[in-house]
Amino acid sequence: MSPRLPAAAGRWTVLAVICAAVLVVVIDVTVLHVAAPAMTEDLKPSAVALLWIIDVYPLVVAPLLVASGALGDRFGRKRILLGGLVVFGAASALAAAAWSPAVLIAARAVMGVGGAMILPSTMSIVRNAFEDRDERRTAVGIWSATMAGGAAIGPLVGGFLVEHWWWGAVFLINVPVVLIVLPLGLKLLPESKALVPPPWDTPSVVLVGAGILGFAFGLKQGARHGFADPLVIGVLVAALVALTVFTRRQLARSEPLLDMRLFADRAFTVATGCVLLSMFGLVGLELFFAQYLQLVLGLEPLAASVRLLPLMIASLAGGLLAAPVLRRLGTRTTITGGLALTTVALVPLLALGLDDRVLLLSIPFVAIGLGLEIALVAANDVIISAVPAERAGNAAAIEETAYELGGGLGVALLGSILAAVYTDAIGVVPGVGSSAQSAADESLGRAVEVVGSLPAAAGDALVAAARDAFLSGLHVVLIVSIALLAVSALLAALVLRGRSAPAPTPTPVRREDRKIAVVEQQ
Repeated sequence: MSPRLPAAAGRWTVLAVICAAVLVVVIDVTVLHVAAPAMTEDLKPSAVALLWIIDVYPLVVAPLLVASGALGDRFGRKRILLGGLVVFGAASALAAAAWSPAVLIAARAVMGVGGAMILPSTMSIVRNAFEDRDERRTAVGIWSATMAGGAAIGPLVGGFLVEHWWWGAVFLINVPVVLIVLPLGLKLLPESKALVPPPWDTPSVVLVGAGILGFAFGLKQGARHGFADPLVIGVLVAALVALTVFTRRQLARSEPLLDMRLFADRAFTVATGCVLLSMFGLVGLELFFAQYLQLVLGLEPLAASVRLLPLMIASLAGGLLAAPVLRRLGTRTTITGGLALTTVALVPLLALGLDDRVLLLSIPFVAIGLGLEIALVAANDVIISAVPAERAGNAAAIEETAYELGGGLGVALLGSILAAVYTDAIGVVPGVGSSAQSAADESLGRAVEVVGSLPAAAGDALVAAARDAFLSGLHVVLIVSIALLAVSALLAALVLRGRSAPAPTPTPVRREDRKIAVVEQQ
């Protein structure tokens, strides 16, 4: 049965609704970056609790994406998307009213469940609505620009809300947006699902969820406590075993929950890795630069957000320019060039210090936004073109897992590296008591908090030491990001050689699996 796709005008209307749903979800990945200092002052979380508040959301989203994609194929992508919006909105209200770090972490985790239901469904619907590859590249560029733009605009939204209301408003704003998008989605989005989806496989869902979450948690703890720690080793080994068993189980099944044979195509694998590494760098760096602008340079939240504006605008422009660039230059040149541009643009940021240098930030931010976004759209085109429309949940789940896991690991791993360097570099400040020194050792935010309880000279010395230590950590994080992106660009150049528009061939599916039921909501 051929799907009844929306008419041309209808397809773009569907895309607009999809982008609205995506925007509300991805803004939440970074909205706390600028709000974190105000939230820290109110709830007083430890350094570890603060990292969990920020990254528990993407780390919960990542392991649930495979299950969500499969549920969308089985029960309908529109139904799963709208259900996710309800969960997300309710959890946002709880987060806004959180009275302790534990409550906020729990609320953010539930928001992650809602986000995991929404994201694969959005890309699956786009994949079904746009069959023409050129049209789909443009649609994916807009979708990807919304993803990157939402992540970039998060600090701006957060800064405005914190400066005019309070930190909880960064979550409360989600509620009216969800209430607007829900009825629009109910009316305008077409329903689609596979008539004969792969059988539900509970053990596989548990294995992939435990593996991805364990891997992320192990890296996070290892970066902070050392990879020789027995707990870290145990968690990483258990995660590797879970993912290995999951992969073997999928390869052995004639109708796998997730078609792992897609990774047999090197171009598909490299494209997925590029998405992960791009989000790894983008989300992590946005958080650390938001802290740098506020806590090192002393800018107000809104002023700090405005400094991040070039990154947001460049990301949006990159998403819109990516489709024509991809058609003109081909997949290999677009991905390699985008990652190489980002790598080069990060180098000048190593010169950042305690003085406010607007151009030194703005020019690299423009190049980073353009380079990463153009590379992301090209990588997305490889991923979502790898499967027929009726199996869009597979490609969407892999793509979104790379997005969210990359963002979560960027905050977790780079944040842990920065925290470790900071703690080692701050040293013992003369005239500062043990309790104040212990608090300052946790983070720059805590150091700024305890200054008021110290004599002026000791307080000034502590803040100066803390700012220098944070800068040392930021420079190390930049070096790590530069190295990872450079390796990614090199791999893309080597693996994608001679392929201008790779189209991986998925495992053949049964004839009846290609039947799609598309029921348009009247």
